[in-house]
Amino acid sequence: MGEGPSGAVPAALSGMNPLVRRRVEEGLEDWEAFWAREARRLPWFRLWDRVFQPDPPSFRWFVGGLTNLAYNALDVHVDRDWGGHAALIALNERGERQVFTYAQLWHRVRQVAAALRGLGLQRGDRVAIYMPTIPEAICTMLACARIGAIHMVVFAGFGSAALAQRIQLAGARVLVTADVTWRKGREVNLWDLAREALASPGCPVERVVVLARSGRDLPLVPGRDMTWDQFLSLAADGSPEVEVMEANEPAFILATSGTTAQPKLVVHSQGPYQVGVYNAATMGFGLRPGDVWWSTSDIGWIVGHGYIVYGPLLVGCTTIAYEGALDYPGPETFYRILEENRVTGVFTAPTAVRMLMAYGTEPARRFDLRSVERVFCAGEVLNPPAWDWLQNQVFGGRVPVIDHWWQTETGAPVIGNPYGIGLLPIKPGSAGIALPGRQVEVRTPEGDPCGPGEKGVLVIPRPFPGLAAGLWGDPERYANDYWGRIPGLYFTGDAATMDEDGYVWFSGRSDELIKIAGHRIGTIEVETAFLRHPAVAEAGVTARPDPVRGEVIVAFIVLKKGHEPSAALRDELVATVRHHLGPVAVIGNVHFVPMLPKTRSGKIMRRVLKAVVLDRDPGDISTIEDEGAVEQARQAWQAMQASIGAEAEAAGR
Repeated sequence: MGEGPSGAVPAALSGMNPLVRRRVEEGLEDWEAFWAREARRLPWFRLWDRVFQPDPPSFRWFVGGLTNLAYNALDVHVDRDWGGHAALIALNERGERQVFTYAQLWHRVRQVAAALRGLGLQRGDRVAIYMPTIPEAICTMLACARIGAIHMVVFAGFGSAALAQRIQLAGARVLVTADVTWRKGREVNLWDLAREALASPGCPVERVVVLARSGRDLPLVPGRDMTWDQFLSLAADGSPEVEVMEANEPAFILATSGTTAQPKLVVHSQGPYQVGVYNAATMGFGLRPGDVWWSTSDIGWIVGHGYIVYGPLLVGCTTIAYEGALDYPGPETFYRILEENRVTGVFTAPTAVRMLMAYGTEPARRFDLRSVERVFCAGEVLNPPAWDWLQNQVFGGRVPVIDHWWQTETGAPVIGNPYGIGLLPIKPGSAGIALPGRQVEVRTPEGDPCGPGEKGVLVIPRPFPGLAAGLWGDPERYANDYWGRIPGLYFTGDAATMDEDGYVWFSGRSDELIKIAGHRIGTIEVETAFLRHPAVAEAGVTARPDPVRGEVIVAFIVLKKGHEPSAALRDELVATVRHHLGPVAVIGNVHFVPMLPKTRSGKIMRRVLKAVVLDRDPGDISTIEDEGAVEQARQAWQAMQASIGAEAEAAGR
């Protein structure tokens, strides 16, 4: 784990924006001084004794500093007469709209904080939140941070088994939930799922709060369960005052999204997390108090924590929280929200861009999008065809569409384009450069440095504020999974290359690389090539064994509206990939499917496709958006195998 200066200023900065270059140089030359300056941009009850303290494989930031994440997100703005400014706009797909000023949100959070204390919660107690992206959930998150309790949001699309697993791993004393949510007009009964989870053996939950939204009577367990209104009445028994927290005390636990294995419970701390998320909000996204900011994510993911809740509120701008699907009740929903709320900055997922792209540009042309100044994407690689469509067809080349990269574990973006201090040239398909104060390298699996354009795995040579310092209750797994693969370097697990300008290009997870006749091809590279065909809306690829080449590519393709599967189209797609990647990209099979297996955060679950092809158990799929996608992929694969078998039998006769 590095402690001192290392690395070089990317060549892309030579002769370009002097402020960006200066900030990158500061982060490389005097790393601790850089982060001390960034930390001082936020209020502290007491400054730290030491900026950084290594304790391999873990570490601590701003040691001895006293702070509170929720205080800096709300109280600070109310105290500076910003209380009348809009803090939160809550929307949903049913057309409902609520607006909360900073003063109103502060009042509600204080009420919830007092009620949590009225329940008997103390500093360090865990609270599970199983709710959609609604004001009550956001208030509960902030209230937990306010009193020093540790919140763990569980995405409201998960089933009872996933909820029970996370509750037990965290040892949550309290569960806060809602009876229902709505997705594409369909009512999802969360209360039944929560009750199943609560009935699991060894469940540690002592008290349950349920927000009744459906109007139906709810079966409640006396002495354990209470309604939201009953919960708020406990505020009279508790104090709403802020708990003063040492910087490294936990603020929240969040499970990884689980594309590759069993989720890990990542811990983010009060001080380092807020410094990292605030720095990226201002330097990376250019957030300022006058912004109307919309992150289309969900509070169940790290993006929702950082850039629906904490980041925008720390800055003092207006944040939009949306419950529902971006294309319901129609594909115009996304654009209508932009126009009606005069949104200035957008953060969405490449999956959402490709979904909107399948509807074409006609829905966008009905709305005035001139308020939008910039758009950011993350979650998967923003493939050049999707980037070009959003940048040039939807926004007419007027606003930058910027990709970037981070993980649940990093808390905030690591690689991107520092829009807040100076936009660098956009290279479509690249996530950008390491943001100031952060450093990345590309290494071989054995740990040797990779040269420009040489494929390897992305590593982080030294921590920065916001990088998780541990996993809840599992220090050994943290040490092995992150710092033990290549000793002394944080192992991201993502395959990448870095060009001569310092731009990083991702090609998929390092364990998903396809090896064809000695050549290593990334899944992202192949999927991007498929997306260059005008009929393709989404592509997911994996590999199958081949006796001659070692492996060949198996592709699962979702077509845009108006296109139908055919043998001729399959041949066109194969030709498109060969044209862009060359003859090394050997396509073994192409399957047309209505949907791909994806996590509920929009990431393609390629390990599930691999399991289908190899006829294996896909393992833990608790994070999958729609289990039907697995069966559809399996049926497509089996149909192809049956067809090949029939052809072989006919040829034999």
